[in-house]
Amino acid sequence: MRWHIRWPFRTSGESGAGAQDRVRLRLGQCLPFAVLLIGLGIELSPMHIMYTGPLLTAMPAVAALTMGPVGTLSAAVGALTVNVISATLHHSWAEEQVTGNLLGLIVVSVACVTISDLMRRRRQHELDQIRRVAEAAQDVLLRPVSPRLGPLRAASIYLAAESGAQIGGDLYEALQTRYGVRMIVGDVRGKGLPAVRAAAAVLGAFRETVHYERDLAEVVQHCAAAMRRERAAADHDEEYRMECFVSALVGQVTDDSVVELVNRGHPAPLVLHEGRVRALRPEAAMPPLGLEDLMTGPSPAAESYAFAPGDRLLLYTDGVVEARNGCGDFFPLPEAMAAVHAATPQQFLEELHRRLIHHTADSLMDDVAMVLIDRLPEGADERSPVAPRGGQRSR
Repeated sequence: MRWHIRWPFRTSGESGAGAQDRVRLRLGQCLPFAVLLIGLGIELSPMHIMYTGPLLTAMPAVAALTMGPVGTLSAAVGALTVNVISATLHHSWAEEQVTGNLLGLIVVSVACVTISDLMRRRRQHELDQIRRVAEAAQDVLLRPVSPRLGPLRAASIYLAAESGAQIGGDLYEALQTRYGVRMIVGDVRGKGLPAVRAAAAVLGAFRETVHYERDLAEVVQHCAAAMRRERAAADHDEEYRMECFVSALVGQVTDDSVVELVNRGHPAPLVLHEGRVRALRPEAAMPPLGLEDLMTGPSPAAESYAFAPGDRLLLYTDGVVEARNGCGDFFPLPEAMAAVHAATPQQFLEELHRRLIHHTADSLMDDVAMVLIDRLPEGADERSPVAPRGGQRSR
């Protein structure tokens, strides 16, 4: 079994609930206009003796529950149009009931559009506050990696699936240490504040231990211990203690033309070498951090893979490879990576980002984190853009 596959209990409830909410919202938005069409049909049929005025007057208020000022105004205009058609068709302009109904419709419409606009402005203000808080938290927890790390160039990108959110359950870091450049990419099972706390615990352990632990496997053990402590501290949340885990990939790049990796249930990283992409799969599958009870033997040592000058290494979370389009097809990350020809790591990730958003029609179902590492060719000037071997510079 490969540990980096999607666990069945991880997103089924979340994605199902989200889809049901979206369906309910769409139905609520369609309801006022469906009622307007029914009212128009009644007025144009022999059933026009039924008075639909009070029902139509309520439609701007119904629209204001699920739509903004534009949708509310559209419902108001539609109700007014049906009333005008009815009064003209049946020659009832002189009736007091019609006049009163139109005045009531105008008052209700103005009030609903005004209130809807005020609510929209209030929600936008609250969302802006949340974004500012999230950006401050992101600066602490998920700061961008340094663009220059010894003989390497690096870049990072993070995309939160939650609308308006800046931070979620994915984590990454890349640091230059006396043992080489060390990096981590991980994905916390779950969402919300518990996922953020788990990510903070793992990142804190990583940032501390990478500077004094020589063995990369020991660094991973410290991260696992931090995850166990975090779970034990959440004694009030039994579900979190039982089900929270973190898939993580920890790597190390030294002056040798290799990269050392310890994979704890995470998607295999990709290396772009002379225009071809290969996955760096572990020889032995290991469970994510927090699921050490499933291990039957000692933790294996770090595995080494070729990483020559001019190569590009991409570490990512499963939100990238499990992103689907409208037909249900997964995002073809290896093919997209081979097709991108960008000079710098940041440009490379930005192009991958554009392709991912195009593939999903800007509708991500999971958080996305990517870290790209370039090993510069020997003698390359760090101030000049260098394309990977076998690639082309972007124009």
